[in-house]
Amino acid sequence: MQLRGAETLARALTDALASLKPEGVKHFSGPRRIAVAADVADAVPASSSIERGPRIGAPEQALAGFLRKHGAGRSELREEGGFYVLEKSAPAVRAETLIAAVMPDVLRRFAWPKSMRWGGTSAFTWVRPLRRILCLLGGRVVEFSLAASEDDGHGLTSGDVTEGHRFMAPGPLSVRNVDEWERALEQHFVIASATERRARVADGIAAAAATRNLSVVEDPGLIDEVCGLVEWPVALLGRIDDTFMDLPAEVMQVSMRVNQRYFATRTADGRPAPWFAFAANIEAADGGAAIIAGNERVLRARFADARHFWDLDRRTKLADRVAALDGVTFHASLGTQGARVRRLVPLAAAVAHAIGADVAQAERAALLCKADLTTGMVGEFPELQGVMGGYYARHDGEEDAVADAVRDHYAPKGVSDPAPTAPVTIAVALADKLDQIAGFFSQGLAPTGSGDPFALRRAALGIIRTIRDNGLRLRLSPVLSLAASAFVADEKAASLAAEILNFLHDRIRVQFRADGGRADVLLAALNTAGPKDDIVLFLHHAGALADLLLTEDGVNLLAAYKRAANILAIENKRDKTTYGGQVDIGMLVSGTENALYSSINDARIVQRMVADEDFGNAVKTLATLRRPLDEFFVENKVNDDNADVRKNRLVLLSNVKELIDTVGYFDALNV
Repeated sequence: MQLRGAETLARALTDALASLKPEGVKHFSGPRRIAVAADVADAVPASSSIERGPRIGAPEQALAGFLRKHGAGRSELREEGGFYVLEKSAPAVRAETLIAAVMPDVLRRFAWPKSMRWGGTSAFTWVRPLRRILCLLGGRVVEFSLAASEDDGHGLTSGDVTEGHRFMAPGPLSVRNVDEWERALEQHFVIASATERRARVADGIAAAAATRNLSVVEDPGLIDEVCGLVEWPVALLGRIDDTFMDLPAEVMQVSMRVNQRYFATRTADGRPAPWFAFAANIEAADGGAAIIAGNERVLRARFADARHFWDLDRRTKLADRVAALDGVTFHASLGTQGARVRRLVPLAAAVAHAIGADVAQAERAALLCKADLTTGMVGEFPELQGVMGGYYARHDGEEDAVADAVRDHYAPKGVSDPAPTAPVTIAVALADKLDQIAGFFSQGLAPTGSGDPFALRRAALGIIRTIRDNGLRLRLSPVLSLAASAFVADEKAASLAAEILNFLHDRIRVQFRADGGRADVLLAALNTAGPKDDIVLFLHHAGALADLLLTEDGVNLLAAYKRAANILAIENKRDKTTYGGQVDIGMLVSGTENALYSSINDARIVQRMVADEDFGNAVKTLATLRRPLDEFFVENKVNDDNADVRKNRLVLLSNVKELIDTVGYFDALNV
């Protein structure tokens, strides 16, 4: 909330002081303060304007509304050209006057995601009790009060006083401008800039770890959180008892991160190290020895709890936990996790069969993949679901492929998370996401607008990335129908499957654009004849079309195609017919007509290339039509005075369009 609060304050002040033309706006945030600094004009210059009001003789209500809008009285109006006219003038307003006028309202209307009242004397709220307001302009205090009517606003007024570090430099200090404010705070052990403070946290823990020849496990989110907890970061290194080093590395890391905001470390060869890094908020006289000892003591207790769950969970086999999933709700409309597992088993088997994975292993992994939700460790650390299932499956003697699939079936969890690559894991991961989407779609809970409470868009992108990154030639329609049939009657399954496929197409377009592709190119591939449920196929197709449009021949061919398509559309509509069929060779009266006809026949090989999925050579062959088509338009008048020649030329253009359309739906492309 600190960073968002500073950004919100900066926007609010920029809007409220727009007439002062704020420039160079900067914001600061930390555990005890947010601040905004900007250069503003000295004053709002005087201004005048003329507002035309209602027509003379208009209803009294219209005139009253006009006066109310402009805060004017009737005596200020004059008549001009049959209308009431109000001449308004505004004197110059000094910057400090305007700032003092708007600041109380900005602060009182400021919306924190969570806020509180304190003291019992005011209705004013803030994220935490507000103690001081520092407001300076040109080295002088801009005076204002938060008091409003009978509300004393906690007695808060603006001043030139701030405070340093709560423990290392307590007490007030006066400043005159933003540069002095930053310097004074640093001298009093406060780094005002969140960016600088974050860098100190990251660099400090890395340097502390390096003293033991260790590296810190990358965790940008934790660095951000710690940056918001400390004003004067002091990196320290603590020791982990050797008795805990046999715990899974993920358990140790999550326990340290979630409970204590500690950073895990690794040895030079990548193994978990018996050390943890953290950022204290003070420079201790003993070099941090007491702080380190206290944190080590707390961590021992945390790891003792983790040890308890680890030992207790392994006493019950994962397979014996499956029945308990009937008591774990997946969603109120979709039943329990037990019911979900029973759907995942046949779905994972179908996907495994389609991609050539071991069907029996996929079924076993699907059966076990949610069982760790009943364990104490996952109950304590939900972030470890899947991970703990993999450990427990391997402990129970399950096959490695099964244990790996249980561990990784949630992947990819985000944009930076790699897609699974092991065949059995792929089968279970795809089944898990397909079932998730089918279930919520069957209940009418598809994402709408920016809302996606069940992360279905993320699940769809996970499906797409898994298929694309592994080059899987998987026809989605059969498995989508199987997933849908678990929720709706057979006669409705095909319709639900088609809805889900359209949703996946939308996500593919989003991903294609994110990867730097053109949405119209993907649409051109998607609307060409051929299967619509083979993601790898039409992404390959779209890539070939994109390559074509990067060439001069491709761009010119598209322009010529658009010209031909426009002519055909106009003439088809005018003649109430659809031109097409065989070209009459005897009616080809010009050399360029004959050349284009010959080029079309030579290029018909693209139909075989498309059937063989050789899109690269298909678009190269298509590019050979560019020159003869250009020359045809230069030399020939399509709407020839001879009706038979005209008809034949329209049929010739129709042949061109039909041939190009077999390779890509060029109507979807933008010139």
